[in-house]
Amino acid sequence: MLFLRIIAFVFGVLAIAMGLLWVCQGTGVLMWPEDSFMLANRTWAIRGAVLAAVGFIALWLVLRRNGTG
Repeated sequence: MLFLRIIAFVFGVLAIAMGLLWVCQGTGVLMWPEDSFMLANRTWAIRGAVLAAVGFIALWLVLRRNGTG
């Protein structure tokens, strides 16, 4: 069970990081890489926010259940 918690924790952290990157690219805050199709595209900002929310939920579930082992 510890292995699954570690996998969920890593997934949550990576989902948050990637989601925030997508939000920054989609809103035009981060214009990198210059030839990306995601720049200043609100669709990617929304998708990034959803992905970051999923990551936060995964982390919350892992950390909430960590003490009840």
